[in-house]
Amino acid sequence: MVEWLLPFLAALATGALSSWGVGGGTLLLVCMTLLLGVDHREAQAVNLLFFIPTAAISLFFHRKNGYLDRTTWREAAPLGTAAALVGALLSMAVDVSLLRKPFGLFLLYGGGAMLLSGWKRPEGEEPGKQGDEENR
Repeated sequence: MVEWLLPFLAALATGALSSWGVGGGTLLLVCMTLLLGVDHREAQAVNLLFFIPTAAISLFFHRKNGYLDRTTWREAAPLGTAAALVGALLSMAVDVSLLRKPFGLFLLYGGGAMLLSGWKRPEGEEPGKQGDEENR
């Protein structure tokens, strides 16, 4: 009866974190593989499907609040898309067990870097007040 509860709560929590830019999709991937026993490639596919609506919603609100630099976005989107495609194709050609350790190390490095650096807004900058009108 409650076998849907853990996946639902995991998706809800990671969706909220993802909309804040915390990397909820990565947390979802870890939750699915470690807690729910989902195959790594299946978890990656679900993660990508999960990412699309949360990224779209986040993009909308970041643009609305003035946090979207259109010039950077226009330059980064095509390269990011191409890199994601190449990475997906390469991951299909490699055995899943070879991807686990590098991915775990990447998560540890990323988490450690975030903890050690912290996030600070530049002095005098207010939310929604950055950039010129063209970027809004």
